[in-house]
Amino acid sequence: MHNFYDGSRNTQVHVMNSAVIVDAVRTPFGKRDGSFSDTHPQDLAAEPLEALRERNGFEPETIEDVIYGCVTPVDEQGLNIGRLAPMVAGWGDVVPGVQLNRMCGSGQQAANFAAANVMAGQHDILIAGGVEHMTRVPMGSDGDAPTDTYFEYFDELTTQGEGAERIAENYGLTRSELDEIAADSQRRWKRAWDEGRYDDQITPVETELDGEEVVVEQDEHPRPGTDEETLAELPLSFREEGEGVHHPGNSSGIVDGSCALLITSEAAAEEHGWEPMARIVQTEVVGVDPVTMLRGPIPATENVLEKADMSVGDIDLFEVNEAFASVVAAWLEETGASWEDVNVNGGAIAHGHPLGATGAMLLTKLAHELERTGQDTALSTMCIGFGQGVATILERV
Repeated sequence: MHNFYDGSRNTQVHVMNSAVIVDAVRTPFGKRDGSFSDTHPQDLAAEPLEALRERNGFEPETIEDVIYGCVTPVDEQGLNIGRLAPMVAGWGDVVPGVQLNRMCGSGQQAANFAAANVMAGQHDILIAGGVEHMTRVPMGSDGDAPTDTYFEYFDELTTQGEGAERIAENYGLTRSELDEIAADSQRRWKRAWDEGRYDDQITPVETELDGEEVVVEQDEHPRPGTDEETLAELPLSFREEGEGVHHPGNSSGIVDGSCALLITSEAAAEEHGWEPMARIVQTEVVGVDPVTMLRGPIPATENVLEKADMSVGDIDLFEVNEAFASVVAAWLEETGASWEDVNVNGGAIAHGHPLGATGAMLLTKLAHELERTGQDTALSTMCIGFGQGVATILERV
């Protein structure tokens, strides 16, 4: 950021740098107890870092910081996995790293923080992303009970599943409507995979499973043969039959994976001969009611569009994390966006939701899809536990 004085006392005009995504890549997402069962989270976190280095030809010391989201930073994901990931990648000791936790929005928040650093002129070349190994470090391992003082200010503590059910109630969403979204997510993932849309986004991972060497190349959670009839037979997950609408088939999958984006200033990209994929235009984070907790994408979207002086009609592509189908359905109703422009290559109901990595993966999907299609603008948004929402707007460079 440069400060220019216009001649009047105590007046500054701030010129901000542009933050661009040079490249973005992720591992395949392994299903729970799947091919990554014997892979340490630190090793999984290192995979997209090394893929970025190989694809873009930089020396490790070029990277000024690694910002990694991780929602359950305990046990094997403890000790600041953002710092350990580049060390495990063989980058030596010169690359600093930090781990952050904005729950499900962690990976997207990592990218937003990296962009803010670049825009402010504090850094020029950063890596942002996230990791979650939900097999080896199960969700909730870091504790799930707030202090009694919490209840002096909030009457109730709900689960995310119950929050999703209350959203469905509030919007009058039926199970069949949500199952239609879920089945479509699976179909879209299958079409995208068959057409090679994920080829440039996913780096194969060589690892060991039960003492044997394996190469993981494809997401393991999708069930491309899923249809509405199959989903209608699944038992509910959070409420008694007849009282709820959510089940495993219209909720996000529990998976293992990591993702990373190379985020730089435009000047740094030009200096290194890198051709940016997309520019990060605007970011936003909001707080909402922690009881329903998952409505955050609605005000996050509204606010980020207002900050960018844009409307829903100005956006070509959307990613709305499919934590639960009701979250997407409510967002569609409130924003008026078309489902045809949302999660066009399938969402978390199909490929899964590795908590700390998902937000980075959504931005990865959008950057690659903008480049593939030649469309101009994209918006990613996510719901977050305890009532938050995060959003990011991209434009193709």
